[in-house]
Amino acid sequence: MANIKSAKKRILVAEKNRLRNVAFKSSIKTAVRKVLELANAGQQEELKTALSKAYQLCDKAVSKGILHKNTAARKKSRLTKAINKIAAEK
Repeated sequence: MANIKSAKKRILVAEKNRLRNVAFKSSIKTAVRKVLELANAGQQEELKTALSKAYQLCDKAVSKGILHKNTAARKKSRLTKAINKIAAEK
């Protein structure tokens, strides 16, 4: 455990940020899962809004420093690819 006051504060701040980052990443995973479910169900209108929301969350994570920009781009690319594959199968 740290002895210096500023080091103690950094520990608290780092934990708070970690929890926020974990929650945000979890919301991205949930949004992606919802998009894939809607794609499998064939609900086009809801799919568009859910996809837009997933993209928005990825971009917001990049701006907040939670995700690297290439990671967000990869997630969006793979999601789009998966949707196109599902659409092609139907």
